[in-house]
Amino acid sequence: MSMKKSDLDKVMAKKVGGQMKAAGASGRFGQGAGDVVDRREQRRIDAAAGLVPFACKLPGDLAATLREKSATHADGLNGLVAELLKKALK
Repeated sequence: MSMKKSDLDKVMAKKVGGQMKAAGASGRFGQGAGDVVDRREQRRIDAAAGLVPFACKLPGDLAATLREKSATHADGLNGLVAELLKKALK
């Protein structure tokens, strides 16, 4: 069964749109801007650095305080939590 020209155009437009989304950012935004590390690769990098995922549940006000303080911390939220835990466990 053949398709109408308008239906073919819609299909092609969806195909082109999908290709554009998958292309990523171009090089004009800086070197490596389009390089996206997938989750598996990121886990491998973290494991090589000796990092282990650690999840816990915190009260909302404590989490908000941590987020506020991590904005000015050099290593972000992960570094701040690691530093605070080291101080508390000594």
